[in-house]
Amino acid sequence: MQRLTPTAHPKASTHWAWTGAGVGLAVALITQAPAHWLTQAVAQVSGERVLLQDPQGTVWHGSAQWVLNEGPLNIAKTPNTARPNTTSTLPTRVTWQLGPHLDWVHLRLALSATVTSTCCTPQPVRINVSPLWRGVQVQVSDHTSNWPATWLVGLGAPWNTVQPEGQMQLQTTRLQWTQQAGQSQLQGQAELQLQKLATRLSTLRPLGSYRLRLQGGDAIALKLDTLEGSLLLQGTGQLHNGRLSFSGEASAAPDAEAALSNLLNILGQRQGAKSILKMG
Repeated sequence: MQRLTPTAHPKASTHWAWTGAGVGLAVALITQAPAHWLTQAVAQVSGERVLLQDPQGTVWHGSAQWVLNEGPLNIAKTPNTARPNTTSTLPTRVTWQLGPHLDWVHLRLALSATVTSTCCTPQPVRINVSPLWRGVQVQVSDHTSNWPATWLVGLGAPWNTVQPEGQMQLQTTRLQWTQQAGQSQLQGQAELQLQKLATRLSTLRPLGSYRLRLQGGDAIALKLDTLEGSLLLQGTGQLHNGRLSFSGEASAAPDAEAALSNLLNILGQRQGAKSILKMG
């Protein structure tokens, strides 16, 4: 007698077919998520001060034009009018690569981002974002990068007035930001050098080169020094609980007092040959 082979129930076959299609669609959405999903997230988190325009590729591997933006449109008192924002674009596109990363030291899974741009990053900049209990930790790899000072104009006042020119060199050492249970802390050090700085507010070009150091800790310490030049800047400050306090002074080298007099009047309150710099 011939034994009949049981056949699968039609409803069960349909169920597994839909399940497989759903899993395939989910995997496709995760692995091929369009890059503009990431650009929208960056704009929202930064309050529209950082924009990634003309995105190409996926969330995980893509590129875009990196734009600094003054922020959302400022609505004027007159209805239906708005003041356009100031924006500036990095000379070359920024490329990113995202992926999971296992932190073997703390035995936790992190999201790793590698960022490069031909104009500004001699080596890729790596950023690791790790979830914590009631918080998050962001680590930046030790690196040196170079950025055009004109890029700052996009942030609006006072940069769109100063119109800075020159080169900015950023160097980070063990830089790590942690936010947990409503408290934030910065560890490590960052140093920003403004090299051959010039501005349309002065005919003297360049004004000089300067160094701003940021040292992490319970209270973040800031220190401004002059490396060289006719405009002499110095000062110290602290960033604590999101509030910045800074005090310093600006003065001119003896052979440049006349050329820098108007600029010193703009920078701060004059006290004789010096201009007092104060924030917070």
